[in-house]
Amino acid sequence: MPENQGTHLIRGARPLGDDPVDLLFENGRITAIGPDLPAPDGAEVVDATGLIALPGLVDLHTHLREPGREDAETVASGSRAAAMGGYTAVHAMANTDPVADTAGVVEQVWRLGQEAGYCDVRPVGAVTVGLAGERLSEIGAMADSAARVRVFSDDGVCVSDALLMRRALEYVKAFDGVIAQHAQEPRLTEGAQMNEGRVSDRLGLPGWPAVAEEAIIARDCLLAQHVGSRLHVCHVSTKGSVDIIRWAKERGCDVTAEVTPHHLILTDDLAESYDPVYKVNPPLRTAEDVQALREGLADGTIDIVATDHAPHPVEAKETEWSTAAMGMIGLETALGVVHRTMVETGLLTWAQVAERMSAAPARIGRVGGHGRELAVGEPANIVLYDPAAPVEVDAAAMAGKSGNTPFRGMSLPGRIIATFLRGVPTVLEGKIK
Repeated sequence: MPENQGTHLIRGARPLGDDPVDLLFENGRITAIGPDLPAPDGAEVVDATGLIALPGLVDLHTHLREPGREDAETVASGSRAAAMGGYTAVHAMANTDPVADTAGVVEQVWRLGQEAGYCDVRPVGAVTVGLAGERLSEIGAMADSAARVRVFSDDGVCVSDALLMRRALEYVKAFDGVIAQHAQEPRLTEGAQMNEGRVSDRLGLPGWPAVAEEAIIARDCLLAQHVGSRLHVCHVSTKGSVDIIRWAKERGCDVTAEVTPHHLILTDDLAESYDPVYKVNPPLRTAEDVQALREGLADGTIDIVATDHAPHPVEAKETEWSTAAMGMIGLETALGVVHRTMVETGLLTWAQVAERMSAAPARIGRVGGHGRELAVGEPANIVLYDPAAPVEVDAAAMAGKSGNTPFRGMSLPGRIIATFLRGVPTVLEGKIK
């Protein structure tokens, strides 16, 4: 893992989109900020003229697939993709094989992240044994392990048993953990293939009603408030969900929520192509839902953007719609999509992007050293982004092992130029170091 590997002077960057300054990194920290800083002997100088400097991005929802599905992704390949997307920390979801439901498995994932060194990998522990929803996993042991797990989720499967969900919320209070819920009422979504609505009716595909998400969110917000615990809602996708989370926050519930980049821009009309790259869980929704999600992210009802990066091997996606796996990759395109949907539309400033893609996810996941201000004395976890360098998304050029991006061929408005993890470049000049 990079710690202290030299000195870098960043010339002319624009922190959070503000006026240009120089930033000096030494011994893994920012040691000076100002105009025309002198370059110390031996410093590597990086010309950042016109580039926006943001704190390194933090993803609360990444599928790295290892152990068990290394054909789709590994911790090393996924963390390379994260670095290329400007991320310095990611949370690796628990639905691996074996499931990350013991201290041994989460420590394995954590150590693989350390060995790779492209970003900090924080394992997410399963809420229930084997994601089966029958009994709680080794939550305390995972929290006390070397991986220091603080986020627990059965993502991909809803913790649908209300009593089990209550017990999990109560358990994590002891160490300030959080339960991240995949909100999907299973009986209402049996056999579902896409969003329930006008398009599913026309295509004759089994529909996934919005209420299946909204009912679980409402229940869990009330449960979290009842026991005084923290709840995080994964990949919110409907207007009704935004309304419920807004209501819950007004009631004083300690609830946070995320939206994915793809739910900020894509709609269920794309299913008309029957291209399984657009098959995802939760499904793409309507234009009205997309607008509500953007507004919810802008006003703070939705706290963060999380990628739900879900790589799959070619054979799992290049098949007929009904048998194709659900999921999309998103680490390398997330910032460009947020730029397009939220910054170009005037809904967020760059400072607010930093809050929702770095500071807030680090705070929710209790990730020390990340999501910090760009200030002297802080860790030099920083991304440099060129907002005026449009890039056409090339699935074949992704740094991860899978190419199932829904944005292939789309032009996004900017590109990652450099990513620094504790002052060490993991990406430089747009390429992995």
